[in-house]
Amino acid sequence: MGVAGKPYPSHVDESPANNGGGRGAASVSSAADERVRKESWFGHLMGRPEFAAISGTVLVFAVFAIGAGSSGMFNLDGVMNWSQVSAYLGILAVGACLLMIAGEFDLSIGSMIGFAGMMVALPTMYFHWPIWLAIAFAFIASMALGALNGYLVMRTRLPSFIVTLAFLFILRGLTLALSIMFADRTIVSGVGDVAKADPLTNLLFHGVAFKGLFTALAHMGIGSLLDNGQPLVPGIPKVILWWFALAAVGAFVLAKTRYGNWVLAVGGDANAAKNVGVPVRRVKISLFVLTAFCSCLFAVLQVCDIGSAAADRGIQKEFEAIIAAVIGGTLLTGGYGSVIGACFGALIFGVVQIGITYTNVSSDWFRVFLGVMLLMAVLFNHYVRRRVAQS
Repeated sequence: MGVAGKPYPSHVDESPANNGGGRGAASVSSAADERVRKESWFGHLMGRPEFAAISGTVLVFAVFAIGAGSSGMFNLDGVMNWSQVSAYLGILAVGACLLMIAGEFDLSIGSMIGFAGMMVALPTMYFHWPIWLAIAFAFIASMALGALNGYLVMRTRLPSFIVTLAFLFILRGLTLALSIMFADRTIVSGVGDVAKADPLTNLLFHGVAFKGLFTALAHMGIGSLLDNGQPLVPGIPKVILWWFALAAVGAFVLAKTRYGNWVLAVGGDANAAKNVGVPVRRVKISLFVLTAFCSCLFAVLQVCDIGSAAADRGIQKEFEAIIAAVIGGTLLTGGYGSVIGACFGALIFGVVQIGITYTNVSSDWFRVFLGVMLLMAVLFNHYVRRRVAQS
């Protein structure tokens, strides 16, 4: 058998009469082996799923550096603004990306945000639960619904597009109905003060991190100070830290673990993966649970940051997450993609959404830009897929 996955060497007749000896024949055989193909560094780079997203990010930064470089967009407060927007979407993009690599979609992401936010606010404000318990309840309920999504997709073999589209309407309607039933309104306020008062919630989800560091930097002249002596940027929003942590874990799992290989195999050919022992059903259901977890995390961070929950939160976020994943190199057909690329896709989204406000361009063009970026990403990914298939 071969050793460590290396191919068997070509058979070589080692007799002296064979073309001047065994070593010469081996050299000729190795040189003529058509299975060995050299690839340029640029060709290898083009084959990476995140190449288009990184290139697009460089281009977007260059455009805004020229068009809005003197407007304060790249000052510390401006950087935090578009980084925070990118982080919220990036959390969703990580889950959406991994699920899409496995060949499925979850269109209930946006509705899950509104539902999870209300599941935090209603028990806290109207049933007087400790907010940490309400947050735990929201995560459990959301992940259970994600598991139900995955179970129905696998059990019925219906397209995940249809099943999760149904849950999009179910969860949005359920959120509206419950908010009216218990609060008699669609917005529940006051959660931010409760979150700030709870030590665990304040540590994990509320406010910013590294306050002392940013205060010291502002007094050293790195950053601006307000009239009361406090820094204009008090710290790093915790949503950014959650985004980095989730992206790092997702990228590591996809690239370095057996589970990551399972995800790629399931998206490439589910039947073939099943035949070699990959637990296809378990992998896909777990990824639906992951997207529900990401949606709930988004909702908890948003509720603690804004201080309220609203029944209409998260509208169209499922499409924005899919756009970020596709811009990041994830194929709509599954089996190919990158968590890092999806994060760069989310970064492009945040930079453009906030960057437009620093220019004289009307914000109405933002959706046009997203559509163009999506189309370009799909065309590029189609080219990459054909290139990979022919190699």
